[in-house]
Amino acid sequence: MAEFHEVKISDLYHETNDTVVLTFDIPENLQESLRFIHGQHLILKKSINGKQLRRTYSLCTSPDELIWKVAVKRIPGGVFSNFANDELKIGDSIEIMKPSGKFYVNCEPEKARNYIAFAAGSGITPLMSIIKTHLNREPESTFKLFYLNRTSKSIIFKEEIEQLKNMFFQRFHVFYFLTQEQRDIEFLNGRFDKEKMDILTSTFIDIEDTAHCFLCGPKDMIFLVRDELKAAGMPKERIHYELFFSGEPGAKDLQISETLDKMADGTEVTIIDGGKEFHFTMDESHQSVLDGALAEGADLPYACKGGVCSTCKCKVLKGEVKMRLNYALEQDELDQNFVLSCQAVPVSDKIIVDFDV
Repeated sequence: MAEFHEVKISDLYHETNDTVVLTFDIPENLQESLRFIHGQHLILKKSINGKQLRRTYSLCTSPDELIWKVAVKRIPGGVFSNFANDELKIGDSIEIMKPSGKFYVNCEPEKARNYIAFAAGSGITPLMSIIKTHLNREPESTFKLFYLNRTSKSIIFKEEIEQLKNMFFQRFHVFYFLTQEQRDIEFLNGRFDKEKMDILTSTFIDIEDTAHCFLCGPKDMIFLVRDELKAAGMPKERIHYELFFSGEPGAKDLQISETLDKMADGTEVTIIDGGKEFHFTMDESHQSVLDGALAEGADLPYACKGGVCSTCKCKVLKGEVKMRLNYALEQDELDQNFVLSCQAVPVSDKIIVDFDV
């Protein structure tokens, strides 16, 4: 069962023209159960115009700060992001779920490790949490951040980043890349591409001496940077990424269509959640196991519905399913029959999926 906690907004300010930062007032009795790991995210739930919406936002604070804060960037046509930027105010209530996510590596205070990170726009939010935590907990480690934005005024957390540079001036270095603002150094103009990555991996980044790389932004940027780092010799297990859910309708609709063609008609579905069983029959109106369960009244954990956040992860105990998209599960999880229920389409007459594992 998806367990949410109602909290109030204790602080709210506009970081840029299109980004609002929300701080949540977490009661003392909930702080332990809502404790988070650097790089994790919160699922927010809010009823807007009579419709219940869930959205996922990364925490941009270090767990050492004991502050729960997220940044919400306005998206054209985005119901929640526009509501947050235009209508939310201090004192309003919102529901949040326990922090989750695997976009992190454990800190090792006794080690001196070199990290790099690539971000675009609001992809900086989980990286702020990661960078602050590693710099604080690993006094001999270093971080290099390569951060892409449209203009200097659109840089989210620029003031805080500059403060971190001053605080850790020998261990934290930032390189800003802008797409719509021309600067004297041509290399810092425009998006990341193969040419820029060749320069970065040969001049700015010591591949062999880099312990881990963190990437957060849109899919095309993430995959380009990832592939170029791998081509330069960085092992794939050292590259960690978190994608934005951008809702690219063309590619997604094609994959949905191809997978739905394989869906078994009238599959009997058993959901195990909270130690209880829930039964229903899939029909052609259901585009995934999650959609079918929700339509029949089940209360299951989910957020993005885009195959990105892994909130709806479950394990197939019996039967077979196919996934339309998967940007969240690693191969070892797939080998153990874990799937994303928001992307899972049954292809056998009966399936049993467990949300408790």
